[in-house]
Amino acid sequence: MRGDIDRRTLLDTAAAAAVGAAVVTAACLASSPDALDVLLLVAGSMALSAHRRSPLAVLVVTTLCMSGYAVHAHPGSWVALPVVVAVHAAARNGYRAQAVGAGAAFLVGYSVVLLVSVPGVQDTVERMLLLLGWFLCAGVTGLIDKNWQAYLRQTERRALDAERTREETALRRAGEERLRIARELHDSLTHSISIVKLQAGVAVHLARKRGTEVEPALLAIQEASGEAMRELRSTLEVLRTDVVDPRTGLDRMDELAGRARAAGVELAVEVEGDVRALPADVDGAAYRIVQEALTNVARHADRAGTSVRLTYADTALVVAVDDDGPCLPGDRVTPGTGLTGMRERVTALGGTLETAPRARGGFSVRAELPLVPRQVTG
Repeated sequence: MRGDIDRRTLLDTAAAAAVGAAVVTAACLASSPDALDVLLLVAGSMALSAHRRSPLAVLVVTTLCMSGYAVHAHPGSWVALPVVVAVHAAARNGYRAQAVGAGAAFLVGYSVVLLVSVPGVQDTVERMLLLLGWFLCAGVTGLIDKNWQAYLRQTERRALDAERTREETALRRAGEERLRIARELHDSLTHSISIVKLQAGVAVHLARKRGTEVEPALLAIQEASGEAMRELRSTLEVLRTDVVDPRTGLDRMDELAGRARAAGVELAVEVEGDVRALPADVDGAAYRIVQEALTNVARHADRAGTSVRLTYADTALVVAVDDDGPCLPGDRVTPGTGLTGMRERVTALGGTLETAPRARGGFSVRAELPLVPRQVTG
């Protein structure tokens, strides 16, 4: 943007210098201008370099300078060139009445000069008609340029609106697709897994009732179907939550902790530091990290005792989730979809994530999400 402004200023100055050189050359060819004449010509022409910033001031300065030169030196019609350019600039910037007034004032003054200095009314009328045509063309082209610039701005705005609409439509369609997938999974897959789980449970119950040994494969089916149901419900919850409430944040921490406790997790939540409003992306990422960590505790840590600690520092939000599960130091943990998604969220915000077994057993998740430092007011 700064480069565009400098380039425009340079071009405007060069154009004004070209106009000034043209009128000074014409004055030198017509007569021998004195210092005052040269000063008026240069001032009236170089003022055109500021026509973008101050079109009205340029119109006034140029009209006065060229009118003064016309009264003093009685030049030809070329003296109107800087005024014509100033009228065009004023009309292009929306000052139509001022442009008409300045053009009319210059024409009246110059016509008086011609009547005094040039013999013959016909020559004066011809010159005035020629200048009138110049000024009309300047005003019309200025209005055309103004309308063209407005059209370009409107076209650009429409393009931006269309792009924004396409993005919103894409997000809406993605949300609708997630809801459709959630409904399909719930209506078909959930039913089938429930039947498998129910049948396996009935078979195990009958075997034990008869006093016969339960087949290990049957127990594996019962356990696997239960695990599949839990994972499927968690997936459906994520699909529906992302659609229904995209503004999920730490304000729903109590609700999340309640669900974890209802699932059998012994959970303790601690908050340290000065609690304050967080950016939406950081707030949502922190909630998802805690949610995924608690989900992993319920799935893989046998609902072991867990602590969640949120630390509000000056430049970061630290989220730590530690459990007392069966994971031992040195155990190799293969990152699944949950841990991978967690790391992607943290990396996208420029933070750091540490996931590893604890020294005294269990598993630890620690995420540091950067924040803008607070300003201290006196």
